[in-house]
Formats: sequence, C-alpha cells, structure tokens
Amino acid sequence: MPDVTSVPNLRDVGGSRTRVDRVVRRGLLYRSGDLRNLDRPGMATLEGLGIRYVHDLRTRRERELAPDRLPPGAEYVAGDVLADWTEGAPERVFGWFDDPEAARRGLGGGRAEALWVDQYRKFVTLPSAHNAYGRLFNDIARPGNRPALVHCSGGKDRSGWAAAALQLLLGVPTDAVTLDYLRGGWHDDDRAAAMMRALTDRGGDPELWRPVFAAKPEYLEAGIDEVRRSYGSIEAYFAGGLGVDAATQDALRAAFVG
Repeated sequence: MPDVTSVPNLRDVGGSRTRVDRVVRRGLLYRSGDLRNLDRPGMATLEGLGIRYVHDLRTRRERELAPDRLPPGAEYVAGDVLADWTEGAPERVFGWFDDPEAARRGLGGGRAEALWVDQYRKFVTLPSAHNAYGRLFNDIARPGNRPALVHCSGGKDRSGWAAAALQLLLGVPTDAVTLDYLRGGWHDDDRAAAMMRALTDRGGDPELWRPVFAAKPEYLEAGIDEVRRSYGSIEAYFAGGLGVDAATQDALRAAFVG
C-alpha cells in the first residue's frame, strides 16, 4: 500500500485469510481518515488506485468543518453513522479540547473507555448507522462501484467497524479481524503528538485523551458482542440491521474472497 502522508490511516481492507484458507482480495476497498488535506501526490495515488466512490461516514458538522478533497473521477457518498447519537457526537467530544474541565468530566475516571465501548455498540444499533453501513455494503457489492474508499475522521472507529464487519462476513477469524483493527490506532503517531501538545498548551490533560486515540480490543469486542446479542450472527446483522440480503452477501463474498 503506497504511503500517502496527507491521508491518515489509509490502507487496504483486503489481505486477511479466511477460515477456509482463502484470502480477502486487495484493491477493492480501502479505509482511511478524512481527505481534507489530500495533496497533489495523494490525489495521484488515489487516482492510481482507481477509486470510484468515496464513502464519508462523518457527521454533517464534521463534513462542514473539514470537507473532503476528492480524487479525480470519484463519486462522493455521505453516510452519517452517528446522526442519531447526539450525546456522543464526535464534534461534542472534540469540543472538549478547548474545555479542560469538560474533558475531565466527560473522559476522566474511565469514562473515555466507557464512551467508546458504547459507541461501538451504537454502530450496531443506531438507525443512522444501519442506513450508512447498509448503503456502503450494498453499493460495494456492485462491480461498478469498486474500488471504493470508506473513511471517517481519524480512520479508526467508524471506518474500522466497516472494515471489521465486512471481514467477519467474509469469514475472517475474529482474532485476525482484531489484529487488523488494532493497526488503526493513532495514539502514538505524529497527529496524536501534535494534538497532545495543543492540549497541554490549553491547560488540558493529554492522558485523558489516550483512550480516544487508541484502537483497543474491548472497543471492537463491544461491537461484535452487540451483533451477537441483537442479531445472533454477522449474517443476520447484515440482513436484518443493514438491509443487505442473502444474495448481496453472496455477491460480496464472490467479489472479495479469492
């Protein structure tokens, strides 16, 4: 995967092995953070990948504050995963950067981890999440809509769940899905370091934010557990929650597993 410094967390969703020792095909679906800073070299890279559709999973406010720059020829699809979760909206949480006391109340004492665990359960239960993820998976089941890129703000949570859910449907073992998910954390990269410095300059406590930047196994486990609790299986989640019927699930497997 080419390194695109202007797009955080850009990588291929493919490459993992399934339970029957087949491989999830590369070059069909990519995941990343937002495209607000996509520069000319990055444009050329994404154009070279043949990206046809960009699925933006951010809230409307996030999109307004940091609009994407699209690679040439790519169609744009907005799907607000968290529209129905007002108390945990990303812009509300990240508004705490400028309010150290609100951050302490909202994130201290293990509340950051609890909030993120709840968020992953909401990925499975919110109607807005059903709409956004259902649109994504139904779209990429059609050959003319691939290769595609799915992204959120940091490329860790909303797009991380999209990648994990697809891999689970394709038969990738949960342990392998989790290992791939853990690669998406950005608590120790340059972006996190810059944000930590900015927090310190504002009088905030950077340690409160480490769970927000991290990709923790318990976050993904919460989403997977919610699938089992609410639907019983990944296939039932796709069908009953996302509106991705059995024929479309088969089309995804045929396209993505080689």
